Order: sequence, then structure tokens, then C-alpha cells
Amino acid sequence: MENTWYIRGGHLIDPLTGTENIADLFIKDGVIARLPAQIPPKTRIIEAHGMAVVPGFIDIHVHLREPGNEAAETIKSGCRAAARGGFTTIVSMPNTNPPTDSTGMISRIIRQSRKCGLARVLPSGCISKNRAGKKLADLRGMAKAGAIAFTDDGSTITDNVIMEQAMRICRKIELPIFDHALDPTLAGNGVMHKGPESKRLGLPGIPSLAESRIVERDIRLASRTRCKIHIQHISALESVKLVRKALSKGVRISAEATPHHLALTDRDVQPKNTSFKMNPPVRSGKDRKAILSAVADGAIRILATDHAPHTKKDKSKGFLSAPFGVVGLETAIGITFTLLVKSGMMSRMEWVRRWTSGPAQLLNLPAPGLGEGQPADISILDLDSKWTVRSAKFASKSKNTPFENRKLTGRAVYTFLEGRITWNAHKKK
Repeated sequence: MENTWYIRGGHLIDPLTGTENIADLFIKDGVIARLPAQIPPKTRIIEAHGMAVVPGFIDIHVHLREPGNEAAETIKSGCRAAARGGFTTIVSMPNTNPPTDSTGMISRIIRQSRKCGLARVLPSGCISKNRAGKKLADLRGMAKAGAIAFTDDGSTITDNVIMEQAMRICRKIELPIFDHALDPTLAGNGVMHKGPESKRLGLPGIPSLAESRIVERDIRLASRTRCKIHIQHISALESVKLVRKALSKGVRISAEATPHHLALTDRDVQPKNTSFKMNPPVRSGKDRKAILSAVADGAIRILATDHAPHTKKDKSKGFLSAPFGVVGLETAIGITFTLLVKSGMMSRMEWVRRWTSGPAQLLNLPAPGLGEGQPADISILDLDSKWTVRSAKFASKSKNTPFENRKLTGRAVYTFLEGRITWNAHKKK
């Protein structure tokens, strides 16, 4: 009974049944079990009074950097950061070195993640061979090896013929395509949102049209192929409008919002701090408002971090030359709960659904819940905890966060993967 747990008096939020109640939860043999008449000997007890008990969060957009850039992140360090952030399942992006464009690479990531045992890693595979956008990768083979989705994240396939071919294959094998929607011709050498702020700072800008033009293309191809298309890190008002319209017409489209696009605008950009350089960039206040509204009303059903670690050396190259990207796994709960729930924009239940039910539905995974027989992938959250972001304490190997010193509310206290504890905030380091 050493790995048996009794979670007492927590506020259970079950997105599967849509119920919330104060109750106990019993974990046995990796699953949620019926409450025993008496707590068995050697059962470990967690007093969860005042804390929220939820299905483990799912992040569908994580860069683990292994292989090729282990100085920034490894599968193990990324999974540790995920567990610390309350995540039990993450989808790894394929822009590794070499790219994840083969069955062998997919199998390697799965083996490595199982070995570390801190989070369930579902690898995505490249759409195109070597992420070059010229020739399709072996989508069917990678799907059989365990790929959960396909994307050339970090770049966009601009060849409509290649993209349509990929969509037709993915429609047949019923896996989604994720798209980093950004027209490289329009984006050019931009490093932030194109607008009055980029002009004031003297930095080259990326127009919203660079995103919305590709979103429009993706919708057109998805309508033709009936493939599931998912827009990654949506950033522009125009893109949100296009997604809303497509949803009303029955197009199989979804989009994700990141914590940084929900929290920041181009007016927050600090040209001497490259942790504010991300792709797509944070945009205007109107863009941010549109994304917040879409998350709150359900037009955007998925939250995702786009956790993109980089070394201090790489991020020290200046705003024009430093790589795009920010880390996000360990601040995601605090940022999104503070912005969306504490502000009154949405309920706790709907917020939990954006991190659980929405991602699961896109990935064709079983609906997460807290009922008897469900896998014991569980997060226990202290949603009253006030804390300040200190990147030096991150489990991630990289510290490139735009939220340094930001005061937040809400954090993960315990994380369980298949009944095994992977994060305990009370455990002495």
C-alpha cells in the first residue's frame, strides 16, 4: 500500500461531470478508486482542505530541446518543470536538432520520457522532411510509432499543395495538424509587433497580417479536406475573427492562447530584455482583448504555454539577434488563473476545462475526470497562494521569462502521474 494515497477534504473540480464539491479522493494502483470504509494501513494522507483537486493539466505546446540543444532543456528537465507547474501530459514540438521527422525520433522521445517518469510526453512529428517545407515526412509511420499530431512549429509551410496533402493524410489517420501560422514573406526580419510601439523603439515589426493570412489559408484547406486544423499561439484580432467565423460554419478548427499573449501587449516590450521577444509577438491591446474574450466565451477552448527555453548566452545576443521564445510551464497556472478567474472573466470550472478537456478533445484522448476508474493524473492546486515569480527557482534549465518578479495567485502544490507523486511543493529541496 506504499503507493496508495488518500486526499482529504479537497475542492474537487471535475470537468467531465461538470461538478464541484468538497470530498475525499482515494488513489490505488495508479487509478482513482472507491473510497474505502477505513483508510488502509500505510496509506499516505494529504490534507487538501482549501485546495482545488483537478485532473492533471495538459500542455499541447512544449519545446524540450532534446536532442540538439540540451544546454537549454532536456526531456528530464522539461518534464520536471511540467510536474512543478501542475502538468501531467505535454506535447513535445519537433523542431529539435535533428528534427523529429522519423519513426525513430518519435520512439526515442517516448522512451526517454518514460524513463524519467515525471510527465507523459506525447511527441508531435514534423509535417515536412527536415522541417524544410518541401517534401512530406512519413506521417503514417510516425503516427504508428506514437506521434499525436503534426506540425513544423517554428516555421510555416507556405506551399499550399504540400499543406493540403498533409491535411488529406491526417484526415484519414484522424490526427490533427498544428500550424505555426506566420507568412515568412510578410514577417521578414521583424522582432516585435508592427505598430506605433515598434516604430517608437526603432525595431522591425511583424504585421498581424502575417498571421491572419495563413489562418485564412488554413481554414480554406481545412474546409476542403475536413482535417482537424489547430492554430498555435494565436496572437491577432483578425485571426480570432477568422476562427470564430470558421467555427460557425462547422470547420474543424481550434486555436490556443498562451499566457504571454493573454497577459502582455507590445507596450510591455523592453528592448533590452529579450525575454519579451517571442514568435508570434505580443500585439496591441485590442489583440489581447480579443484573445481574452475568445478564451472566456469558448471560441478558444485551449490554453497552452509554448514553453520555449533558451540559454542565457543565446538570449544575451540583443533583441535583433536573440532567438524567439519564453519559458512558461512553471508560471502558467498563476498567470492564467490570475488573469481569467480572479478577474471574474470565467469560472474555475471553465478555466480547468481550457487546460484539460479542450486539449484532450483535440488530441483524441479520453476526457479527463475525477471519477472512479479514471487514471490518477491529478493536480492539487492552492488557488489562494500568492507568490512572486523568481526564475532562479525554476526547474527548467532556462530562465527566459517575461514575468520575472510578477506577483501571481495560484500554484500547483502536488502533482500525480498515474498515482505516483511527481511534484510536492512541501518537500524539502
